[in-house]
Amino acid sequence: MGKLRLGRRFTAIFTAAAAAAVVFAGSTAAAPAAGPEIDWNEAASALREVAEGNPAAAAAMDRLLASPLEMRRMEVALPAQPFQIPAYSDTGRMDPATGQLYGSGIALGADGFRFGFFGGPGTISPNQGDAKLEVVWLNLLTGQSGTDILNQHMDLPIDTTMRSRVINVGGGPVVAAIYGSMWHRFPVPVSEQNPDGFKYVKSTIFWPSLGSVLG
Repeated sequence: MGKLRLGRRFTAIFTAAAAAAVVFAGSTAAAPAAGPEIDWNEAASALREVAEGNPAAAAAMDRLLASPLEMRRMEVALPAQPFQIPAYSDTGRMDPATGQLYGSGIALGADGFRFGFFGGPGTISPNQGDAKLEVVWLNLLTGQSGTDILNQHMDLPIDTTMRSRVINVGGGPVVAAIYGSMWHRFPVPVSEQNPDGFKYVKSTIFWPSLGSVLG
């Protein structure tokens, strides 16, 4: 995808983002910081262009574009850069109080810039089998873009995220969306149906998590 094709989108998304990029130029990927003011529908449209040729990514972005996004924006505060718009899945958190609200994308930078995802029911299963969690991203300053798989996780209680490899997204504001599916598990009594003492649940995201972070 050439930068010229995305140029029209940059005009709509980038006006406020450019000023924010100057303010946060010295920030690292993991620094807690409010992202630039983003036109979320324009950002989703730009990511839809990045996704062209990738059926799964394109379908995920089409679902985002099918409904106004600003209404779904939420504020969260974590020691990283969480996405502002959360994901919804067929399982949600398996909590009637939250419905199909599932979790959120996140940018992490302890050992280099990575995309990640946290949330969902139970804990993340160490075996992801036929599940596949992905991110599509676009740097609003440089025009760099790409899609990557989130498949890194340690089977430890302290590891609550599924992460990508280290990615060079360049400096400046980045918009990204995370979509796909992920396996979770719950401890249950050992039985014939659950010989390892766990029940497994696969969650499929029908509404991707969308966010603006600083690379």
